[in-house]
Amino acid sequence: MTDLTPISLPRRPRVLALANQKGGVGKTTTAINLGTALAAIGEKVLIVDLDPQGNASTGLGVDRRSRKSSTYDVLCGDVGLGQAMQETAVPGLFLAPSTLDLLGVELEMASSKDRTHRLKNAIDELVYDQRCCDLTYVLIDCPPSLSLITINAMTAADAVLVPLQCEFFALEGLSQLLKTVEQVRAGLNPRLIIQGVVLTMYDPRNNLSGQVMADVREFLGDKVYDTVIPRNVRVSEAPSYGKPVLLYDLRCSGSQAYLKLASEVIRRERALRAAA
Repeated sequence: MTDLTPISLPRRPRVLALANQKGGVGKTTTAINLGTALAAIGEKVLIVDLDPQGNASTGLGVDRRSRKSSTYDVLCGDVGLGQAMQETAVPGLFLAPSTLDLLGVELEMASSKDRTHRLKNAIDELVYDQRCCDLTYVLIDCPPSLSLITINAMTAADAVLVPLQCEFFALEGLSQLLKTVEQVRAGLNPRLIIQGVVLTMYDPRNNLSGQVMADVREFLGDKVYDTVIPRNVRVSEAPSYGKPVLLYDLRCSGSQAYLKLASEVIRRERALRAAA
């Protein structure tokens, strides 16, 4: 007799690409601290460091000498993402580190037919890796450019999270980023959405910060998170100690903001699943 019992397929983690082609907007800081906050409330999170500078790796205390396998090796197809994954000091938070080798990976991938899908394929395979099958979130820290690496991230992602600094020049590149998301959705990844825009480095004493916040909320409406990340010296200090700010100083305003952001991200994710 044929067994008609439904087969339970492994669940793919939710994949969020943190992207902004402008540097210095708090993208890596948000990846580190949002990942830490999600892990603190019970999620199992992998941060994929796709920036050749490797700041997310350094900010999580992973020494360059200990990065035996990296995202460069993953994109080249030499190792799986699970093999590159390392534990961090935060329970439930893992890292696929970056190295400077990533600077040359686009030339190596350029002639490959699957050059835009290398990361997607690697993430899809995670569900069959015993060590990784219970991951709930993958956060991709993209380089500060709209490059083939960033296209790989957006092709792999379910949604894009955009950190946006509360300064005038940060607004200039936003429309180009949104256009790139539309192009990826049209040609490579039809499920891709903007999960939200998080305003960073907000200074209430600065009139420009308030004006930028008002302009972005008027332009993007409810796509902008309610949570705003303040300019906070403890957030700036934490990476030099190889720690997320939640480990460095849990009580500071920056830590509390990232905890609120994590809760807001999860609420949005639940609303998206309910609407699907």
